[in-house]
Amino acid sequence: MKSLEDLDVAGKRVLVRVDFNVPLGRDGEVSEDNRIRAALPTLELLLERGAEEIAVCSHLGRPKGPDQAFSMRPVEEHLRGLMPEDRITVLENTRFEPRETKNDNSFARELADERDLYVNDAFGSAHRAHASTVAVAEILPAYAGLLLERELQELGKLLGDVERPFVLISGGAKVQDKLGVLQNLGGKADDVLIGGKMAEEVRDENPLDFEVVLPRDVVAAAAFEPDAETRVVPYDELPEGWLGLDIGPKTRADFGARIRRAKTVFWNGPMGVFEWPRFADGTKAVADAVAEVDGFTVVGGADSVRALHEVGLAGRISWVSTGGGAALEFLEGKELPGVAVIPEA
Repeated sequence: MKSLEDLDVAGKRVLVRVDFNVPLGRDGEVSEDNRIRAALPTLELLLERGAEEIAVCSHLGRPKGPDQAFSMRPVEEHLRGLMPEDRITVLENTRFEPRETKNDNSFARELADERDLYVNDAFGSAHRAHASTVAVAEILPAYAGLLLERELQELGKLLGDVERPFVLISGGAKVQDKLGVLQNLGGKADDVLIGGKMAEEVRDENPLDFEVVLPRDVVAAAAFEPDAETRVVPYDELPEGWLGLDIGPKTRADFGARIRRAKTVFWNGPMGVFEWPRFADGTKAVADAVAEVDGFTVVGGADSVRALHEVGLAGRISWVSTGGGAALEFLEGKELPGVAVIPEA
């Protein structure tokens, strides 16, 4: 792709698509800024090379129209705290405009108006054919930002020959969300470890044509409540009406041992309802094990990344992806519209 590294931006007005879809706290302020910080190198390079003006655009949440609960203003304030620079402006939420998700050319022309160049640094949105990721790149000269390039490089390593043992760890609620990645990568993995709610689906009806490692035991809860009565039970002996909300201690030990001897690891999805402290031990155990791997490790997905940061282990992972659905689709082998539209160098 045409890269920002090779771009002369002196005196240019640049539109930059970023992924600032970050969580906001109850007070309306940014509560976690990893995606914002990930975009800073691209913005800094544009400034260093003399860009006259940088207009940053992103979506936030999934509003159906203008909704102040999803305004970009708190994000803009947070960015200015990290990078106080008058040449940068943050446009309002692209999804306030219905034409955005329709990849409408007229909205793209409004975004492109009076701007000279377009840089896509929003890997987390590259799987969406929207006006701010595709149509505008067909109007302005389009380039890949530093983060977008790095995501493709690091995730792409998992698609080629990898150092073994290769361990794939998958969790979360639904098999369907991860099925493409499991089918594309799982067959070449030495171990495929599955936890979370999706482990129950695989136990009941495995859609995969290879063996997977399922939990031995679970932390069972009498109700889906943070303070519910709990007990550790064998995986296939869950009491009637009870819910498995985390992997149990035997599974943590088994998964941990398999992960620690790996040379390549990809992890996407928590092992339980990690947002509740009493059901977070499984996800934390996986995070600990991945951080101890002497090899190439990649973690993707909002929940897994959040868990890493909460336990302070993100710095010990080879690559922490900013993309959730985009990373999964890329690793499935799908073409990402926001990447495909950027011309070749």
